Amino acid sequence: MGVHIKQAVEVATYIISQRLQGKKRFPLTLMLEPLFRCNLACSGCGKIQHPLEVLRKYLTPEECFRAVEECGAPIVAIPGGEPLLHPQIDEIVSGLVARRKFVYLCTNGILLEENLHKFKPSPYFSFSVHLDGLREWHDKCVARKGVFDTAVKAIKAAKAKGFRVTTNTTIFEGVDPKEIQEFFDFVSSLGVDGMMISPGYAYEWAPDQEHFLKREQTRALFREILAPYRAGQKKWNFNHNPLFLDFLVGEKDYECTPWGMPSYSVLGWQKPCYLLNEGHYKTWQELIENTDWDKYGHKSGNPKCRDCMVHCGYEATAAMDAFNPANMVKAASSLF
Repeated sequence: MGVHIKQAVEVATYIISQRLQGKKRFPLTLMLEPLFRCNLACSGCGKIQHPLEVLRKYLTPEECFRAVEECGAPIVAIPGGEPLLHPQIDEIVSGLVARRKFVYLCTNGILLEENLHKFKPSPYFSFSVHLDGLREWHDKCVARKGVFDTAVKAIKAAKAKGFRVTTNTTIFEGVDPKEIQEFFDFVSSLGVDGMMISPGYAYEWAPDQEHFLKREQTRALFREILAPYRAGQKKWNFNHNPLFLDFLVGEKDYECTPWGMPSYSVLGWQKPCYLLNEGHYKTWQELIENTDWDKYGHKSGNPKCRDCMVHCGYEATAAMDAFNPANMVKAASSLF
């Protein structure tokens, strides 16, 4: 079981509550970026290209709590940068867990093992370790040798201490599907609590713009990668709504829900979503009310959105679709 049963039940209750209140736009996951500073320079990212004065900033725990309470999302993902570089990251996590938020601390794993003592295992808390493939491919993606081995060692240490651990994998053009399948087998052998996968998106600040997938490439590649899983030959444990996986292989045709995973950072609320750099708002309400949402998503014709199939735009759509009566049985079956 990838998604913890407690998370599945509480998120379902939240969605039903929002719908009963007549809300059309509400967040499921807050992408909380307490700092942009990082100890890696991954080719598919670009956060560290912010000016030095921005890289030196970080959100206080109080600013983090205020953002979480402002939008009300039940899940909080903490990417970066590298969150473990934040001097008060343990206070931020403990404060969010105390507020009954499901927290995923996203880390490259380099500093994880030495910082485990700062955290406590909880059904509300998971480490999400970035691994893009087996040793050679992953170390190439993060532009540093040895990171894969360090991250794997940290995963084993975290699991030994009773923490929930998931992995977070971005699939880029040029990957060997068989190697990714072998990677899923390897990660499964570590006893992780779920694997998260997403196609790469041409993030504007990323140094490498040549290896992001087009929409039809994404569908073909994921059909090949997931074929053994969908045929029942593999029991890989994905931390996803199964409808999102249907979307990746082309069996579902969803529209983007950009407000489903909003991003808050030292710069404010990013508009319109985590992937596009079109400025920031000071408040969540400004983001929701002042954004022309019709200008975004695949059907909008916006060239920036044409090929995007990333989880931060479409997993919320799949979650909403799970409450379609025809899909409720399938979504529920993935929990057990």
